[in-house]
Amino acid sequence: MHYFRRKGWEIPEREATPEALFLDRRAVLGAGAGSILAGALPAVAAEEPDPSASLYPAKRNEAFKLDRDLTPEKANQQYNNFYEFGSDKRIFNRVDTLKTRPWTLKIDGMVEKPFEIGIDDLLKKVQLEERLYRHRCVEAWSMTIPWTGFPLKQLVDLCKPTSSAKYIQFETFMDPKMGPGQKLSWYPWPYIEGLTMAEATNDLALMVTGAYGKPLAKQFGAPIRLHTPWKYGFKSVKSITKISFVDKQPKNFWQALQSSEYGFWANVNPAVPHPRWTQATEEVLGKSERVPTLLFNGYGEQVASLYKGMENEKIWF
Repeated sequence: MHYFRRKGWEIPEREATPEALFLDRRAVLGAGAGSILAGALPAVAAEEPDPSASLYPAKRNEAFKLDRDLTPEKANQQYNNFYEFGSDKRIFNRVDTLKTRPWTLKIDGMVEKPFEIGIDDLLKKVQLEERLYRHRCVEAWSMTIPWTGFPLKQLVDLCKPTSSAKYIQFETFMDPKMGPGQKLSWYPWPYIEGLTMAEATNDLALMVTGAYGKPLAKQFGAPIRLHTPWKYGFKSVKSITKISFVDKQPKNFWQALQSSEYGFWANVNPAVPHPRWTQATEEVLGKSERVPTLLFNGYGEQVASLYKGMENEKIWF
C-alpha cells in the first residue's frame, strides 16, 4: 500500500526467515534423525482448537447478495495486508505468532459502564450469520468474501453508549512479540480506526469472526475484525482488542502516518483518485481482470444517505 525508501543497510522484512519456520526447524530435524534423536528435542506444541469452531458454518443471510463469483479461499488467504506481520502481501506464513485465545475486548469511553469481555463470551451474546460482501482495497484490487459475523449494531447495543458518544474508535492489539511488524518504529502503532455512530449502526457494518464457513483465519484478523464494505479495506480494522466510544473524530493509523493521502472517511469513489493512482478500475483477485469500480463499492443505496449535506467534506479519503 505504501512504500518507504530504506537505508542501504536495512534488510527488507520479507527476506527474514519467518519466526515460526525458524522454531519449527527443530521438529523437522528431529523427525529426520529417527530413533537416534527420539526424545532429545522438545516437541513443537500444536495450537489449541478454536473453541468457537462449532458455530460455523452459520446460516447465510440472503439479503446480502453478490453479482460476482466468490474469490477462491486460497487466493484470499494468501494475499493480505496485515502490517503487524509485514508490509508485503504474503504474510499468511508468518501469522502463527498471533495467539487468539485468550482474547479480551475492552469497552470504554462514553458508555454506561466500561467492561471487558472475552471473545467466546461475546459470541454467546450475539447471533452469527453469513454475508456475501465485496472488499475493495485502496490499492485498487478487490475480493468477494463469505464473511461470518454479527451486525456491529448488536455490539453497540450491548455496550450501551451514552448520548454524548459521536464516534467509535477501534484498536488492534499492541504486542511486538506477537506482531513483529510493530517493532518498526516509523508506524504509529497500535492500529486505530473509527466510524461515526451512524456508520456503526448501519445494517452493512459487520463484526467479522469467520470466513468461508469456519473461524476467521489469522491473516484475516482473527479472532474478530470489522468490515465496512462501502469503504476502502484499510478501514476494516483487524484483531480488535479495544473499542472506545468518544465525542471527537478518531485519528486513524494511515491518517497519522500520511495525512496528505488519507483522512477519516475512506468511502469508495471511482471518480476521486488516490494522490498516486487512479481508483476508476480495480483488479479482481483470482481472475487477473480489471473491472470498473462502483461508487460506495456498489452499496450506495444503503449508505449514501449517511453523507447528505457533507458535500464540502473530503468523505472519500
